[in-house]
Amino acid sequence: MSLLDEEGNQDESLESKTLSAEDQVKDHSTGTRVVAGQIFLESGKSDSQSENEENFHSQEEEKENSLEELNSLEMSNLLNKDLEEAEIQSPVLTAIGGTADGEPCHFPFLFMEKEYAECTADGREDGRLWCATTYDYKKDQKWGFCESEEQSNKRRQMQEAEDVYQIGMKILNESSKKAQKKVAYQYLLKAADMNHTKAMEKVSYALLFGDYLKQNIQSSKELFEKLTEEGSPKGQMALGFLYASGLGVNSSQAKALVYYTFGALGGNLIAHMILGYRYWAGIGVLQSCESALTHYRLVANHVASDISLTGGTVVQRIRLADEVENPGMASGMLEEDLIQYYQFLAEKGDVQAQVGLGQLHLHGGRGVEQNHQRAFEYFNQAANAGNSHAMAFLGKMYSEGSDVVPQSNETALQYFKKAADMGNPVGQSGLGMAYLYGRGVPVNYELALKYFQKAAEQGWVDGQLQLGSMYYNGIGVKKDYKQALKYFNLASQGGHILAFYNLAQMHATGTGVMRSCHTAVELFKNVCERGRWSERLMTAYNSYKDGDSNSAVVQYLLLAEQGYEVAQSNAAFILDQKEASIVGENETYPRALLHWNRAASQGYTVARIKLGDYHFYGFGTDVDYETAFIHYRLASEQQHSAQAMFNLGYMHEKGLGIKQDIHLAKRFYDMAAEASPDAQVPVFLALCKLGVIYSLQYIREINIREVFSHIDMDQLLGPEWDLYLMTIIALLLGTIIAYRQRQHQAIPRPAGLRPAVPQQEPPPEHQPPQ
Repeated sequence: MSLLDEEGNQDESLESKTLSAEDQVKDHSTGTRVVAGQIFLESGKSDSQSENEENFHSQEEEKENSLEELNSLEMSNLLNKDLEEAEIQSPVLTAIGGTADGEPCHFPFLFMEKEYAECTADGREDGRLWCATTYDYKKDQKWGFCESEEQSNKRRQMQEAEDVYQIGMKILNESSKKAQKKVAYQYLLKAADMNHTKAMEKVSYALLFGDYLKQNIQSSKELFEKLTEEGSPKGQMALGFLYASGLGVNSSQAKALVYYTFGALGGNLIAHMILGYRYWAGIGVLQSCESALTHYRLVANHVASDISLTGGTVVQRIRLADEVENPGMASGMLEEDLIQYYQFLAEKGDVQAQVGLGQLHLHGGRGVEQNHQRAFEYFNQAANAGNSHAMAFLGKMYSEGSDVVPQSNETALQYFKKAADMGNPVGQSGLGMAYLYGRGVPVNYELALKYFQKAAEQGWVDGQLQLGSMYYNGIGVKKDYKQALKYFNLASQGGHILAFYNLAQMHATGTGVMRSCHTAVELFKNVCERGRWSERLMTAYNSYKDGDSNSAVVQYLLLAEQGYEVAQSNAAFILDQKEASIVGENETYPRALLHWNRAASQGYTVARIKLGDYHFYGFGTDVDYETAFIHYRLASEQQHSAQAMFNLGYMHEKGLGIKQDIHLAKRFYDMAAEASPDAQVPVFLALCKLGVIYSLQYIREINIREVFSHIDMDQLLGPEWDLYLMTIIALLLGTIIAYRQRQHQAIPRPAGLRPAVPQQEPPPEHQPPQ
């Protein structure tokens, strides 16, 4: 399934979207609880109450259960009441035409020995809905249509559109071939032409990105406008993006903010993420950490709830600028030849290759698509060879369950036990999960804690996360927020998404730590950037590598709006290289400057240096040496960039944006050489040039005539210095004359004289004439 196919699941409306923003993300100064390694907020508990909670744990559970029962009864009563009111208030259908025009429909009615509680098309070839106005249609023959002919035609058209849409989606989801996906989009195009909302959403995004359809920004804009009129959150978010980036429309940050806000109110997660970044960075709005926290937390809740035991897909962050400037640097992608080599080793029985390929296919990434079937096969081969790591991952796959591997706690437990007995931390962690939640075994917190500790001691992130959860929640141990914080920090160093999420919750609520909105937002942002939409980073990269810079830049621009620093720098790089024809030539540098600025504010060194370059040369802005100097200095001081130090040395040497100072120039050149070995050659040349300039400047500053006027030759060389000088000149002349005479004697004889006889005479016919 392509990323575009999954977008329907990625940004569907939140369950909590009916709550106000204050209710959704109300700050609790209280504890929270952790379920499956994920913290959930609870209200009404103070820190002091949390310390005494163990003594009243059972009582609180009984109270909660009784409250839940009361709430469920109350809700069911309210629901029944609402249903009764709805039945009372529901409009009575009136028959149109037929034999009982204007009479109310009777429900249920009997037709062909079958009761109908609603209008039906049975018995009619044209598919129009009808009803009987008495109970027994056969007896009374009293009937009429439930809809006008226009309504009927519209309903049938929508049904036809739905059928076409479902055909397209079936082909799209079941095929991995590009040709088949293009066929699927032809069906979706047909459904979109019939005003099918979901089909229009799919087609509009495909036209925007150039996925399986030819890229057409103008057509996608028209569809987004149509969707926005119908109240589609996806359409509102996308139209906001077009106004923010100035694609197909005149750029307007105010309109973009309006559409983003409507999209977020409709529950679109990407719109929430964009607003979170804008409030965090102060783009088009007043900077507000609390507002950013509101939006980022909503998205992070959704992302964290999707995280499985296998950890989800791996996010590939490849910088185009780094690839160009350092072609030999590993991008994290595996070459096709290398993958084939590992596959060859795996087929030959190399256990390490089997486990490695199994993990690659399980999580996806590094140029390998996620494929649970192949992952299962590789793990199975390695497990049969006795590899404990493969056994543990098979346990995880059985515990999680998928289309390929049926969920089975018993089978998972067997694999976890085998791996744990061999000292494997993944197996130990899996066994701990089984005892913690009673999966195939009775719940035993003591054993769960024991196995998690063993796994954590070996540095396994799942063990660290679950251990932190047990300390946080006080399960099997005394509640200890400091220990929880310690293990969450350890797990976050290993890159576990839920560890970042839990730390964010702790900093957001001030649980176990001082409350820090800024830290919480940064952690939540990290979690949000691990969502499924991050897969578009790879599709954008592949588009760029395939030579489709227009598609790549649009995808990177959308991800840049979401706050991905790597997308901001990549979009700026493509614009900087003027490779995207959809952006006007006069607009490339200003837009590139905007995204270099956003990437630099997130700590990317190359972007900071690029900002200096743009202000130095006047790309997309006026030439401003002072501003360029500031950016270079920031890159030098904060990121210790050798390039920035070299540029500062040059500016000090020339006196650009700063007072000329050759001594400071030399200092910065030396610092650049120390910071990077690659800078040593250009620094050597710059210092040579600086030495020449310094010498010339020194000579220029002194008066040569005054120097010679102060020199007393009699005192320096003696009273007869002129005789010495004449003697030296005479000797030089004699030497030159002797040298010239010897040179004259060595001149060869003139032509016409008989040449010297060679050591070996040539044959008679080749002898020269006498």
